[in-house]
Parts: sequence; C-alpha cells; structure tokens
Amino acid sequence: MTLLAGRQQDQATQSDLPAVTAPQTVTPYMALGLITAGAAVVTALAGISAPLPLRFNLPLLAHTSGLLSGYGVTVMVALMSRAPALERGIGADRLARWHGKGGRIIFSLILIHGIAATVTWAMVQGTSLWVATINLLTMPGLIAATAGTVIFLSVGIISARSVRRKLSYETWHVLHLLTYLAIALSFSHELAGPDLAGFPLVQVAWSLLYTLSFGLILRYRVLAPLTQLWRHRLRVDSVVDEGARTASIILRGRHLNELNAESGQFFRWRFLTSATWRSSHPFSLSAPPHHEFLRITVKAVGDGTRLIHSLRPGTRVLAAGPYGAMTKERRQGRGALLIGGGVGITPMRALFETLPVGGNELTLLYRASSADEILFRDELEHIARHRGAQLIFLIGPSSDPRNAITAQSLRVMVPDLPARDVYICASPRFSAAATTALTQAGLPRQQLHHEEFNF
Repeated sequence: MTLLAGRQQDQATQSDLPAVTAPQTVTPYMALGLITAGAAVVTALAGISAPLPLRFNLPLLAHTSGLLSGYGVTVMVALMSRAPALERGIGADRLARWHGKGGRIIFSLILIHGIAATVTWAMVQGTSLWVATINLLTMPGLIAATAGTVIFLSVGIISARSVRRKLSYETWHVLHLLTYLAIALSFSHELAGPDLAGFPLVQVAWSLLYTLSFGLILRYRVLAPLTQLWRHRLRVDSVVDEGARTASIILRGRHLNELNAESGQFFRWRFLTSATWRSSHPFSLSAPPHHEFLRITVKAVGDGTRLIHSLRPGTRVLAAGPYGAMTKERRQGRGALLIGGGVGITPMRALFETLPVGGNELTLLYRASSADEILFRDELEHIARHRGAQLIFLIGPSSDPRNAITAQSLRVMVPDLPARDVYICASPRFSAAATTALTQAGLPRQQLHHEEFNF
C-alpha cells in the first residue's frame, strides 16, 4: 500500500477541504458557435476587400484564404492557451483534437493563399509565375511573411503523425514553438496587405484579436504557473515505489485548497532539476486532492519519466493547472462505471473514492495485463468495501475471451449501464474498443467521459 494510503488516505476526503464552487466554463457548442461566427465575419470582410465585380475567382480565393488563415491562427492559439474556462468546459483532449484538425486546415489555407495570390499577380502583371514571385517579395512585409509561411509548413510536416512518432516529445515541443515566430513574421503582412489596408477600424480590431489570443497564452501558460510556484511552494515530499516500473510522487505545499483541484483532473508538472526542468508532463491526480499534499503516479515509459522516479525530496515543482473536464460535474446519469487500463487507473482511483454515487451504483473495471501490473490494489479493495461499490479486475492478455470488452459482457457486468455515466482512462486502443462496446450496449454518447494526453 502506498504512503498516502498508509498514513493519510482517510484524511483526503474529509471536511477540511472547502466546497469547490463550479467555475465558469465554455461548452463545446458555445466555442464552435463563436468560431463559426468569427469565420463568417472574416469571409464577409474578404468579400468587401476583393475587387469588383465580386465573383468566385482567384482574387477572391486569395483574399478569403489569406484572411481565414490569419483568423484561424488566433483561434488555434486561444484553444491551446489552457484557459480554465476552455479546459474545464471542453476538455484537454478535445481541444487538442480541434487544434490538430484546425492546424491542418490553416496550413491548407496558407498554401491556397500563396498560390492564388501569386497566380493572380502574374495575371495582372502579364508575367511568368517566377517573375511574379520575385516582384511580390520586393513588397513591404512579404519576405517576412514568406519566411513565416515556410516555418508554418515545416511545423505542419513535423506534426504529421508518421513524423511525430519518430520525435521525442521534448524535440517536437521545441520545434512546435516556432509557430509563434511564424505568426509574428506574418502579422505585418496581414495589417499592411490589401485585405486590411484602408480599413483602420478593422486593423485595430484585428490587432485586438491577436492581442487577446496571445494574452491568454501569457496569462495561463506563463504567468499562472509562475504565480502558483510562488504561492504554493510545491516540493517533492517522497517517491514511493508502486511496482511494475511505477512510482507515486507525494507533493507538499502551501494553500493547496486554493487550487480548487478535483478528482479526475490533471496538472502539467515540471520538476525543477537540471535533468528534468525542460519537460512538462500531464499527470492526473491519483488520489483526491488534500489541503496539505497531492499525489501523482508515474510509469517509467521513457527517459523523461524514468528521471522522475529518481527525484529527491525537496525538489521544487512548477505545476500548471488543474485541467480537465473528467470530474463529477459531468455526471448526467444515476450511477457511474469507471474504466481504467494500466496506469490509466490513476484518475479512476481518485474518482472511485469521491464520486457522489450510491455504493451499489458505482463500479470500477480495471484492465491489467498481469496481476503484477495492478496498481493500488489494497487501496481499491479498501474503497470498494468502505463504499459498498463493485470492483472488477480483468487480468491477462486481451486475446483471452474472458477479458473481451463487448456490449454483451458489459451488460452482464453492469445491467443498468444505459443509466450510468462512464469515465474512461486507458490506452487509445483500449479506449476505442471500450467506446464501441459501450455505444453498442446502449450508452448515450453524452454520458461517456474520457480524456487522452497524447502530444
């Protein structure tokens, strides 16, 4: 049993934690509505600035794709700003998926804009594409914008799944940060270009849009973690070996109740040692938050996570968060089914202890490849007995029919499944299989809650 379970587990959910007030959130529908409305306004602006008579042609395509790509950049920056209203209301994994899809759209729009603008200029000047390109580069801001375009396209290439898998997270993250340089290089072209030139109020509004999106980045990705470092003084208290190449990190600090963290949420942790400070890792709380300490549990799957296992007590910790929407506030059904796979049990373990669900309506399904891979077994069994909840282990190879997650097996294990909320944290493959089975078993989509932290 872990240090937390042995000494202070029973204290973690007592009344010394103040009630968490529901924060303001932005729902997915609200966000999509705002994004769509902004795109419609930008498209109308492109029509105003395009030459008359207005018809679908290369000039209009160049204007529209250019403005939409510039607008889309601000949306992508805002989505990944880690603003709490977005993280809690939409969820980190959905924001990341939107960012990935939106990025591909923007890269396409940039290419379309560059090609359409060059071809249009060649037609207007009556020159070849090569001469038109040289002439365009002599215009104010075009060299910088071209450099920005090259950076954008390079980042798009390294973000492709086949390329990204070959890079470490640290390398990919540093290269991805070059996007901010690309945006800065392109900004002057956007303001001085034919789309916005001559419209001073629109130029001011465009500048404010960029200021807002980058202000969110500064506020929540830079200032908030530094403020929390000073306010909460988080340090590593101890590192507890949990077996199966996994260790729990107990962190202590000050005023931790002010974080308003909840079971099911995660922080992005940066351990301030010479070997680990460059990397930020998203780890869920593996026990309910306490006003004196927090616990995370980390499996050694690479060089970065192996270094975390060797942290010494007293190491300072920069924590950004809490993030995530996989909390009790998402509940819509009467009961709850928690599904954890491997180290994905960490947020499920915290929710298993704290979800306000009647014991006979609470089930935890834990999938592990072997008995040695099971984490927190003593803690989970203690919680199940204390709450009168159901605890199910699926142990062994996934090829074993007894471990299959199907609609039929789920109905047998949880007969009232359609009336429950389901929380999942597992590998993408297991999550996909479980999601399919749950849907086939009649679970309403809005009662399924899961988040993934792939980069």
